[in-house]
Amino acid sequence: MNPVDTLLIAFNGLKGRKFRFALNLVGILIGCAAITGLISITEGLQDSVTGQLNVFGPSNLIIMPGEIGSGMTMTGGSLNWRDLDIVSRVDYVKGVTPIIANKIAEYTINGRYFATDVYGVERAYKELNPNTELEEGRNFVQSDSAVVIVGANIAQPLDLDEPIVELGDRIKIAATVDDVEKELTLRVIGILKETGSSFGANLDDSIAIPLKTAQQLFETGNEFSYFLAQADSIDVVDEAAGGIEEKMGDRATVITAASAQEQVESILGTIQSVLGGIAGISLVVAGVGIINTMTVSVMERTKEIGTMKALGAKSLDVLMMFLTEAMLTGMIGGAIGAGFGYLLAGIIGSFIDLTTSSSIMLGFEVVVFAVATSIASGLYPAYRASNMNPVEALRHE
Repeated sequence: MNPVDTLLIAFNGLKGRKFRFALNLVGILIGCAAITGLISITEGLQDSVTGQLNVFGPSNLIIMPGEIGSGMTMTGGSLNWRDLDIVSRVDYVKGVTPIIANKIAEYTINGRYFATDVYGVERAYKELNPNTELEEGRNFVQSDSAVVIVGANIAQPLDLDEPIVELGDRIKIAATVDDVEKELTLRVIGILKETGSSFGANLDDSIAIPLKTAQQLFETGNEFSYFLAQADSIDVVDEAAGGIEEKMGDRATVITAASAQEQVESILGTIQSVLGGIAGISLVVAGVGIINTMTVSVMERTKEIGTMKALGAKSLDVLMMFLTEAMLTGMIGGAIGAGFGYLLAGIIGSFIDLTTSSSIMLGFEVVVFAVATSIASGLYPAYRASNMNPVEALRHE
């Protein structure tokens, strides 16, 4: 029996048992959609984090107070001017600047209420982090006090077609410090280009004020949230990080782009494996369903198998016929499932504002996995059918 005949007989066999075929198809479809969707989301998340790390800068370092505990959380604490002096004296460190972050302020423009992150920085912040490019205006200078540089989404919220904040405008922000509400009027001197997230702040949705202004407004004294430092070059980042850790001891943790990427890949890899495993279970369940329905199909088609063998069909022909049915089930279910998974990932990504990563190779791998699962599941029923005695099969009631 040539391959074309085998394919046609298998196709007609599935066509004649549409309901069972549909049930197997749904099982394969759900598993493949889950795998494709979940992996697309986690890969998109990894791409997003990698993009943020690129904004951070490959030769930059973040010095956080305390140590990293379980769950990638910091043990707490703060940094001060003495710590800044220590870090600035470390070999291979070209520059370092203190940052006040994780502060929230509220403001109202054109009757609309907004809440945003506020971070206090010095002029050196932009010099050490060149990714913070200005669309308009200027950087801070030493004499600045009641001024502000706003992110791209502050100047023009995503749901508006026109900007609501322009150079020279004044914004009155309100912040609660120790249960006391404080207000401060700031003049806009700069608007950042669309940048994305960087360690410490989502720059597009944040506002920056001079460091001394932030110290006064939030009453932080001489304590800072973290330092941003820069190594002499990308080749000596590890040496600079090691020197800082040696000088600071357990009072601070140094994060580089490479170490952050490693941690992120480890965490996302674990998440991807767990989610992929959970989705894979549904394919195993679908495989059990294929074994069940194909076994019943063999029993129902016993006389048909006997007739085929009596007419000259070999055991290998019968085996290939049933395995082809399983292959078609996996191929069709896998292809539909992969497509539905892409769609599902896109919908979820739009809700959580995440660009998912959906590659053709992923879809191909999912289809191959579905076909392999289906063939493996149909192997026993197909083998059983191929070994039937034609005489006994024809006598079967």
